[in-house]
Amino acid sequence: MSLAWDRLIPILRSHRRFVLTSHIRPDCDALGSEIGMAGILEAMGKQVTIVNGHPTPPALAFLDPRQNIRVLGESIHPDEVEGDCLIVLDTSAWAQLGPMAEVLRRFTGRKLVIDHHVGEDDLGADFFKDTSAEATGHLVTLCAKEAGVPITKNMANALYAAIATDTGWFRFASTTSSTYRVIADLVDSGASPSTIYGDLFERDTIGRVRLRGRILARAVAECQGQLVHTYVRKEDFTESGALPSDTEDAINLTLAIEGTKVAVIFIEQLKGGFKISFRSRCHVDCNELARQFAGGGHRAAAGAFLEGEFSDVQSRVLQAVRSAMGNTPANLT
Repeated sequence: MSLAWDRLIPILRSHRRFVLTSHIRPDCDALGSEIGMAGILEAMGKQVTIVNGHPTPPALAFLDPRQNIRVLGESIHPDEVEGDCLIVLDTSAWAQLGPMAEVLRRFTGRKLVIDHHVGEDDLGADFFKDTSAEATGHLVTLCAKEAGVPITKNMANALYAAIATDTGWFRFASTTSSTYRVIADLVDSGASPSTIYGDLFERDTIGRVRLRGRILARAVAECQGQLVHTYVRKEDFTESGALPSDTEDAINLTLAIEGTKVAVIFIEQLKGGFKISFRSRCHVDCNELARQFAGGGHRAAAGAFLEGEFSDVQSRVLQAVRSAMGNTPANLT
């Protein structure tokens, strides 16, 4: 697993003021990669500002104990986002940047992308990608080593969470021996697996539990149980007392159903439209599915966003999924 470190490290050393950003609805890999990269740059004597288009979900606030991550339009105005170099982490798509997309378009300094996703748009930046990496957090950890920067405990915890969650706590096929080697380095640097696991999975609110109950109750299995899909409507949040961020990883609940090969969840957004997440355990390429709807991601996991009435969105997406599956269980190998 290697990027063009001989190109990237000199670029980092040659600039003074950095802006870091990632995708909307930031998850652990987005946040952990930002915190890890900020730590690298600060150790190199750089000035760093982290700005995201969406707030950090409350359940993930423990990753940023110093509250260094700012939110565009809330804690920082677009005109205040200044620097010599802007780095986009954990996404290569305009649609995933949300309001930060316009900031990227207007930015006059150097632009870089560090990512592990397959698909990409022309962001007008230099790309440093490794699609074989299970998480962008892994690439950032390697960057620290290549730059000769020690990983602090705060960085180690954030990067551990990034890798652990993007591998489904090391149960996804993307997990390799190199995953465990880099995880060992992070533990040696101060990461606490038991504390991180507790912060992530043992602090559920009653609203989150109730919402997940609704998600599971609505699960529909078809194609002889090999396709499972479910949904969340925006009124579910107020009725259950849950937050939109409580849907994070909810799709993985359906993968626990025996025989599931492809899973889909539709999540209505508070401002309208639907976020769609895809998961695959067969030949179906989630990235290709998502790209049909201007989304993207990985072969085994991807997402997209669609406007429209729920019934129409659901019909269009499920038709594409069934087509990709071949509609024949014998093809699902």
